[in-house]
Amino acid sequence: MSSSALALALADLLVRPAFRSRHDSGRVFDRIAAKAGEAAGDRQFVEDFRSLLGWWAKAERLTPVGWQSAQAHVRRHLTNRARVRRLIAEHPEIEREPIERPVFVVGLPRTATTVTHAVLALSDEHRSPLLWELLAPDLELPPRQRRKAITAGRRMVQGADLFAPRFRDIHAMAAEGPEECTFALPHALMPFSQARIPEYRDWHCAREDFVPDYRYLKQVYQVLQHGRPRRRWMLKSPMHLENLDALRTVFPDATIVWCHRDPVTAVASFCSLIEHGMAISARPLDPAGIGADWLALLGRAMTRGLAARATIPAEQLVDVPYSWLGSDPASGAPKLYDAVGAPWTRADAARLPAAVARPKGTRRHTYDLARYGLTPADVEAAFADYNALRADVDRAVSPT
Repeated sequence: MSSSALALALADLLVRPAFRSRHDSGRVFDRIAAKAGEAAGDRQFVEDFRSLLGWWAKAERLTPVGWQSAQAHVRRHLTNRARVRRLIAEHPEIEREPIERPVFVVGLPRTATTVTHAVLALSDEHRSPLLWELLAPDLELPPRQRRKAITAGRRMVQGADLFAPRFRDIHAMAAEGPEECTFALPHALMPFSQARIPEYRDWHCAREDFVPDYRYLKQVYQVLQHGRPRRRWMLKSPMHLENLDALRTVFPDATIVWCHRDPVTAVASFCSLIEHGMAISARPLDPAGIGADWLALLGRAMTRGLAARATIPAEQLVDVPYSWLGSDPASGAPKLYDAVGAPWTRADAARLPAAVARPKGTRRHTYDLARYGLTPADVEAAFADYNALRADVDRAVSPT
């Protein structure tokens, strides 16, 4: 047994006595909600998370550690929401903070969105949310509280690295590094990456209005900006793809940076990421189920993204082929900065190698689409319209 498997087995054993509480998820939720607090007008927000925890408690193959993770997810979102709303009630000027011309990096997962975001975060004129900030958004903290918040972020990363060391090879995280909006969005698909929760998937896909989620996301960034130097926000999440219409309703002057890559490769790589991450909270795993679920979810996201793309003004849309940063960042980074209307400086160029380097100790990521019960034809059929767009993008950026 590997050291990570042993650590996970011991953790499951340690929290197993509390595992039976999933059979009374309502009582568990009431305790979490009472401690988190509730802002005026947030009853529906709270009740939606009650439903989520109840569905999560019934997830097949959920482990004791998985049940603890479910509670932590709900606790974090309820606590952060209450804090953000309380801060705005105490300091109404927070909602007057301008989030001007933000850049949102989107695209299918595993299309170099992370490295694109990291490159955009290089500039001293840019601001990206750090993981520890997204885990507990707040105003500027005193040094002691700041250290405590950063330490909590580091412990979360260390736990993930301990229980799923291969996940770090695929998507390394750092408490003080730029991270994606998914940690702040209340109703993204993150729970479905930790367990198969069909009720949540159906609820999420049937939900028509995600504008409130993006209004709250804006409030999070207004809180993180208030009292600090104003810089241009560089934001990212592949999960934005399915809700570009809601995003643009709340951030109408946003620049959308859309990363592109062969979906056959992207889907295989992402299924591998999901498998390694889900191994912490669900066993035994069902690779074919992961493939079927996420092909459907990503295909739906792309369909919605392409529909919204048609309404984006050309000057607010930047297409980034994988070759720009996935294979040749030294020449791609200046193109990216020029495309979003930002100067590329010598200081940025000096920081670039560290930003795109693989973290020390990580290994090459290998994956096989067939492991997830999928064929290239399955993926190409699901993304036929996207592949036509991608061909147009490749032609547009290819040298004549």
